Amino acid sequence: MTDYYEILGVSKDATKDEIKSAFRKKARTLHPDVNKAPDAEEKFKELGKAYETLTDDNKRETYDRYGEDGLKNAGFDTGGPFAGGFGDLNDIFNSFFGGMGGFGFGGRPDPNAPIEGDDLRLDIELEFEEAVFGLEKEIKFDHLELCPECSGTGAQKGTQPVTCPTCHGSGHVQQVMRTPLGSISQIVTCPDCRGTGRKIAHVCKACSGQGKIQKEKKVKIKIPAGVDNMSKIRVSREGDAGTNGGPAGDLYVVLHVKPSDYYKREGNDVFTRVDITQSQAALGDEIFVKTLDGEHKLNIPAGVQTGNSIKIKGAGVPYIQRPSQRGDQIVVVSVHTPVRLSDEERNLYRKLYEIQNGGKSKQSSVMDKVKGVFNGV
Repeated sequence: MTDYYEILGVSKDATKDEIKSAFRKKARTLHPDVNKAPDAEEKFKELGKAYETLTDDNKRETYDRYGEDGLKNAGFDTGGPFAGGFGDLNDIFNSFFGGMGGFGFGGRPDPNAPIEGDDLRLDIELEFEEAVFGLEKEIKFDHLELCPECSGTGAQKGTQPVTCPTCHGSGHVQQVMRTPLGSISQIVTCPDCRGTGRKIAHVCKACSGQGKIQKEKKVKIKIPAGVDNMSKIRVSREGDAGTNGGPAGDLYVVLHVKPSDYYKREGNDVFTRVDITQSQAALGDEIFVKTLDGEHKLNIPAGVQTGNSIKIKGAGVPYIQRPSQRGDQIVVVSVHTPVRLSDEERNLYRKLYEIQNGGKSKQSSVMDKVKGVFNGV
């Protein structure tokens, strides 16, 4: 079984700084630009894998307990830095070799290969009901398009870029550095063409040689019913134009839904509140309440209490994947206690008090005598 600690030459209780220092020392001798042994590349890959594992707390804990097979079973990427990106290794190579030049394993990328354009983000605002029921909406945004004057070449109309004579179209040149370790050959970006592999003698004036221009565009997008705040909609190939014939990136529309003064959304359900009188609560009633679909007749059962809820099935927010199905509207009841009473209401409450308290009468109080204060007199 591969022993990552042995590969790095450290103990099992080594700190991250010790692991990093050990990696630096090993990298000096195993880097394929320095070591020409047939197995140097493979050993260097193993070194990178060991470093990446032991400097990640979660990976290291799993490796210590279950080994390399445990990493695979736990779902960790065990391909090493060459499979999942270099991460912190970039800093290390920059300090030794002036960048990642010379570290290719399989050839340099073609500077003239098609490159996909950048993705873009656009934030828009929706009303609460728009998010519930969806809509078709026209949006405006700026993005980079191929220059119509030069068709993306960056060269003046009627001319074409030529192969860079310095790098012969590769976009890179070889340099030799003298270091305490000896002479190290490294590959760097061509200073004449800046890595493009091409040179333009006559620059397109419309795009200043960039091959792209910024332009405002309008498109209509369909916002499905049931979207929520911070939902994202991907509009394919409406991002910035690609390079060297590569496809355009995508546009991501981020939705910001305004809160409602009446509805409170939780998932696909909406909550509302209704105030009823004490007599309605005691006797029950039929009332009309507002829903997303208009007014709805609601049955208030006799004896309902403050905080009780009544469900209106299917009156909530549609499910995005199943728009024919909807959540519910939950109506929370609040029994209202009157603050101001008319003389008739006060007399009726006194009679009710006597009935509910075994015939005991409610004596007029000082507050009754000054009821005019409460009645606004």
